[in-house]
Amino acid sequence: MESIRDKVAIIGMGCTQFGELWDKGPHDLIVDACSEAVEDAGIEAKDIQHAWFASLVSGASGARLSSAFKLPYIPITRVENFCAGGSHAFGNACYAVAAGVCDIALACGVEKLKDRPGGFAYPNPEPFDSSKIISESLPANMFAHVAVKYFQEQGWSAEQGKRILAKIAVKNHHNGTLNPKAHLHREITEDDVLKAPMVIYPFGLYDCCGVSDGAAAAVICRADMAKQFRDDYVLVKAVSFASGSGESRFCDDYDYGEIPETTIAAKRAYEQAGIKDPRAEVSLAEIHDCFTIHELVLYEQLGFSPRMRAWEDVEAGTFLLDGALPVNPDGGLKCFGHPLSATGLRMIYEVYKQLQGKAGPRQVKNASIGLTQNVGGMVGFFNAAVLIFGQGN
Repeated sequence: MESIRDKVAIIGMGCTQFGELWDKGPHDLIVDACSEAVEDAGIEAKDIQHAWFASLVSGASGARLSSAFKLPYIPITRVENFCAGGSHAFGNACYAVAAGVCDIALACGVEKLKDRPGGFAYPNPEPFDSSKIISESLPANMFAHVAVKYFQEQGWSAEQGKRILAKIAVKNHHNGTLNPKAHLHREITEDDVLKAPMVIYPFGLYDCCGVSDGAAAAVICRADMAKQFRDDYVLVKAVSFASGSGESRFCDDYDYGEIPETTIAAKRAYEQAGIKDPRAEVSLAEIHDCFTIHELVLYEQLGFSPRMRAWEDVEAGTFLLDGALPVNPDGGLKCFGHPLSATGLRMIYEVYKQLQGKAGPRQVKNASIGLTQNVGGMVGFFNAAVLIFGQGN
């Protein structure tokens, strides 16, 4: 299989403030994010030849992007893949450019969740059929299973496990205070995490990300065109997706201790990008910290830490902003926020700024390779995305 490596470049990106944006609707957020991306790229909206639009609850079709940003008569495809929609919109735009379908493409993700009861509650798209084995549960329930299993495998008491997770929450809260576009700006302590109200065992309030309003967008083009627009463009090194089919979840030996979709997507991404040792070669990573346990498990699934040893790196400060491999330097889902379909593109936005050296007080030193990891769905049925980026030549 031929790699997409270095065939596509990001020449512009935009991202709105994430948060409780009561004065803005989806159209406003689309315009804000896309306007920043187009201006950053030094182009006009009329230069966009094809677009992909991601939204779970805030977009009926690609026409929402077309009408908001005034993109008449170009092909626009709506992508919906739960929390990973933004990554998938970006990936599809990359595939089109790499295949020669278009030279310049736009990917945009938006969500307006704070106006909705239950945040991202949505109607079941299919009528209930008792002949099918379908098991759904809220995200907190799913990842609580992961946490309990992980604690058991480590031989930890709940208190021991929660203290490790607290360090991750404190890290991401600190990083969020350095980002003016982040939803939350509050330093917390480990004691704050441990004494917070319980959400679901073993998670307290600070172990869980909330939901936000927001949008993000990217303008991409053929890599050989990128220098026409800017010198500090960012190259796409790998785009990798994996979707679970559910069989594992219904096996007697499935224990919630592994999310194979991410492991498989990461392996394919590293092969595409030519990365042999991700811990040594990746400069920074933006990963899907919907719950603190997921970030901890992802350190291992992405090859940053040995299996069952990530806690040692947490204790050593490996993933802090000034550590050997900074993770979620923009605050992650926990503090930047989580408007579902905008999240994957928000992650790419941070990596883009970091590789350009434009991340301000949270700038990672000597950033040359960045990774984003994003998942949507439910345990056993995840849509996983792992993307890798590098500085332009």
